[in-house]
Amino acid sequence: MASTRKPVQTPLVCHGHTRPIVELQFSPVTPDGIFLASASKDGQPMLRNGETGDWIGTFQGHKGAVWSCVLNDAAVIGATASADFTARVWNATTGDELHAFQHKHIVRSVSFARGDGAWRLVTGGAEKLLRIYDLQRPEAAPTQFGPAPDNIRVTHWIADNNLLLVSYLDKPNIDVWDVRSGSVARTLESSGGAVTSIEVTPCGRYIVSADGKQVDFRDAASFDLLKSHVCEGYEVESASYAPEKKKFVTGGSDMWVRLLDFDSGAELEVCKGHHGPVHNVRFTPGGATYASGSEDGTIRIWRTDFQERAAAAAADNGGDAAATENGLGG
Repeated sequence: MASTRKPVQTPLVCHGHTRPIVELQFSPVTPDGIFLASASKDGQPMLRNGETGDWIGTFQGHKGAVWSCVLNDAAVIGATASADFTARVWNATTGDELHAFQHKHIVRSVSFARGDGAWRLVTGGAEKLLRIYDLQRPEAAPTQFGPAPDNIRVTHWIADNNLLLVSYLDKPNIDVWDVRSGSVARTLESSGGAVTSIEVTPCGRYIVSADGKQVDFRDAASFDLLKSHVCEGYEVESASYAPEKKKFVTGGSDMWVRLLDFDSGAELEVCKGHHGPVHNVRFTPGGATYASGSEDGTIRIWRTDFQERAAAAAADNGGDAAATENGLGG
């Protein structure tokens, strides 16, 4: 008799961090492959192979929790934001520290301008200020905007690096800051909660945000709201969208990672295994896999097409889905 039990995916599990994972970022596809950067409260930001999860190195030097760890589009330079009141810039190939930018309070976010030739870095945090550093002139004073209405949580460049998406620690909504004028150009309303995650898809066409209650999808050019997905039964902390697959993924308070259909909102797969809330989820470029980072200190990498492949294998096995589990989870 054919089994009706849905196969369970076994992810790649990346150990190494000793405290919660608070941010993940995949690099674009580079001649050397895809890389995965992770920030953790253990103060040890790490770089991994984005396809295998293998550890490449650790950026060592911070003396406090690291809230943000990102790579520039060429994946040759990294940047980190820390509770030790610094933002630091690193050679992503050697791991050497290139610059340390001192702040007067906790730095929560760093973000590189988009494009291989972009050399600007924005920082934000508990000072309620946005600072933009020119990495070609690191000794120069940064351009400074603010004060913002609340502690800055997330920053993200958009619109040919003329605008910044900014969310806050406790205040709802996303403000769109114009870096040419140094002021807020418009505000994108959330459902009422603070926006904990902002993603601009690698293609540059969509903005994806999570605010505890729902996930919003916006057109990155017009900022028009395309659709919202209300998350029931858990507080959603992070979301990521793969337009190529027409699927999105969410993570939050219930420790589960959910893969959903973009058009219908239907739940396609529930990935279990984390032992704490899921603070961050991100798709790889192209959407073949996605990663989740949790309070439990682990990163897990999941296959987007697992259920489709399992169903095809089950058909070859006479409909026995359970027989397809082994060997498909890696």
